[in-house]
Amino acid sequence: MRNSWVASRKGKTNVSQMHFARKGEITEEMRYVAKRENLPESLVMEEVARGRMVIPANINHSNLEPMAIGIASTCKVNANIGASPNASDISEELKKLELAVKYGADTLMDLSTGGVNLDEVRTAIINASPIPIGTVPVYQALESVHGSISRLTEDDFLHIIEKHCQQGVDYQTIHAGLLIEHLPKVKGRITGIVSRGGGILAQWMLYHYKQNPLFTRFDDICEIFKRYDCTFSLGDSLRPGCLHDASDEAQLAELKTLGELTRRAWKHDVQVMVEGPGHVPMDQIEFNVRKQMEECSEAPFYVLGPLVTDISPGYDHISSAIGAAMAGWYGTAMLCYVTPKEHLGLPNPDDVREGLIAYKIAAHAADVARHRPGARDRDDELSKARKEFDWNKQFELSLDPERAKQYHDETLPEEIFKKAEFCSMCGPNHCPMNTKITDEDLDKLNDQIIDIKTAKVGFHLNVFDNTAR
Repeated sequence: MRNSWVASRKGKTNVSQMHFARKGEITEEMRYVAKRENLPESLVMEEVARGRMVIPANINHSNLEPMAIGIASTCKVNANIGASPNASDISEELKKLELAVKYGADTLMDLSTGGVNLDEVRTAIINASPIPIGTVPVYQALESVHGSISRLTEDDFLHIIEKHCQQGVDYQTIHAGLLIEHLPKVKGRITGIVSRGGGILAQWMLYHYKQNPLFTRFDDICEIFKRYDCTFSLGDSLRPGCLHDASDEAQLAELKTLGELTRRAWKHDVQVMVEGPGHVPMDQIEFNVRKQMEECSEAPFYVLGPLVTDISPGYDHISSAIGAAMAGWYGTAMLCYVTPKEHLGLPNPDDVREGLIAYKIAAHAADVARHRPGARDRDDELSKARKEFDWNKQFELSLDPERAKQYHDETLPEEIFKKAEFCSMCGPNHCPMNTKITDEDLDKLNDQIIDIKTAKVGFHLNVFDNTAR
C-alpha cells in the first residue's frame, strides 16, 4: 500500500510527516489516519504540524497501516516484546507480535537485547507487522561492542540509530535527556536508575567523564531521523522505579531537558513523543501528566503504566492498568502495557495477551471518560446485547471474545444455552434482567403515582381548609 505513497519521497533530505504538515500538505498517511480516527484531514494536518500528534511511519516500513498518537486521537496502547540472552527466539517473538496485533496493540516495541541475531529478529518483526515498530538502539549499540562500555563510541550510537532507520523502524527511544549533571540527583532514591537504556548511558558518562553523546549529537540524530521519517520517543532515563522515587528532583530535571529537546527536534520538523513514568502514586498522576504537557509544549505523552503500588508482583498488569486509565483520562496519548511478568521475567505469549487486554481496557476507559466521539458506542451495543440475552453478540463485542466465550461455556457449553435468558450465575429463575417490565407497565405505574400524589395533596388541603373554618 505505502510503496506508491513514499516512492517520490525517498532520497529527499526531509520526508517527515511534520515537514509536510508544516508546508500545508496532507499526506496519504494523514488521510488514512483521519479516516481511522473519524477526524477532519485538516485537523490531523494541523495537529501534526503543531507537534501534538505524531504519525510514526518510516518510509521503509512498506506494509504499515498508519496510525496516530496524540490528544485529538483515541488513547493508544503499545506492547513490548523482545528476546533476551536467557530466553526466546525469532519464532517466539513473531508469535508475540501476532498475538499483540490480534488483541489490539496500536504499536509494538522490539526490546531484544540478545540471544538472537538482533538485526534478523528486528527485520522479521518489521516485515510481519502492520503496526508501527519501536526500538531502543542503545541496547544494540552496547551489544555491538560485546558489552564493553569502554569501547562504545559516539559514532557507534549513531551508526546503530541509522541502521534501525534503514530497516524501517518507525520510532526509537532516544535517551538524550539524561545529562551528566543529573546523575548526582539520583542519590537518595530507593531503586536508583531503572531504565535499561538510561543505565547504559549513565555508565558511559561515568566511565568517560563526558556528556551524554545522544545529547551532544542530538542535531545529528535529527538529520538521520528526518531522512526516514522516524519519530523520536524521548526516553525518561530517570523515571521512578518505585513510589518513593516518584516526582523527585531527578525525574523533573530530566523532564525539563526533554522539553528542550522536543523543541530542538521540531526545529528540524522531526516528530516527537515523550516517555513518562513509571511508578507513581495515584495522587501524583495528574501532576505528572500536566507537568509533561507544560514542559514539553504538549508533545504526545507516552507512559509506562504508571504502577500505583509496588507490592503486586505477578499482578502488575492490574496495578499499572489502574494508573494507566487515570493517566489516559488526564490526557496521556499512549500507554505502554505492563504484563504479569513485570519485575519477574521475560513475558511469554500468554503474558502479552493478559497485559494487552488490561491496557485496552484502560485506554478505552480513558476514551469514554474524555467523551471522545463514538467511544461509548461499543459499550452501549454490548449492553443492549446483554439485555437481549444475545450471547454471541456479547462475545463478538468483547475486547477478548475468546475469553468471554470460554468463561460462559465452562458451565453452559451446549449451543442451546447461547439463546438462554440466563447464565450460570443466576440460573433460569433469578436473573433480574429477565423480569419482564415493559415501558407500558412503567407508564401506567407513573400515572398511578401521579394520582396517588394528587390524592394526598387534596387530602392535606381538605384538612387545612377544615382547620381554617
